[in-house]
Amino acid sequence: MLDKNVAQLLNTQVNKEFYSAYLYLDFSNYYYEQGLEGFGNWYKVQAQEERDHAMLISQYLINNGGHITLDAIAKPDKKYGSFKDPLTFAAEHERYVTSLIHGIYTAAVKVSDYRTAEFLNWFVKEQGEEEKNADDMIKKYDLFGSDGKTLYVLDSELKSRSYSAPSLKL
Repeated sequence: MLDKNVAQLLNTQVNKEFYSAYLYLDFSNYYYEQGLEGFGNWYKVQAQEERDHAMLISQYLINNGGHITLDAIAKPDKKYGSFKDPLTFAAEHERYVTSLIHGIYTAAVKVSDYRTAEFLNWFVKEQGEEEKNADDMIKKYDLFGSDGKTLYVLDSELKSRSYSAPSLKL
């Protein structure tokens, strides 16, 4: 049986992951509207990943006797003044999500819930990758974004990103 506090933190994280999907869909829509289909695709795939993160945590809760409460998902409130803005917002957001995952992990270990800690190990690693990807996007944009030709090449490269569902055994 899950600790009540750990279960609540996991439930909250389900809703945070769905918000992340909304946020990345908003970034995707912005880029598509600007004619940057590669960037749009990159964030559409990212939204799919975040949705699946929510589903993985939901399934873990179900498998372990937890209850899921779905809250209303807040509308993303970011305003974009440049093509780089969503990239910066994404990096900030990934660092925030990392802090949430670390908080749940800490709470689980505190009550000796090693099963949940083991489950969260995948998310800890995933967040390291998410932060690196977000930082790499900024670096690439800083290198290539100021020139139309190289921005076009970068955008074309980002069109090739495809979605593959995570394989995490619950």
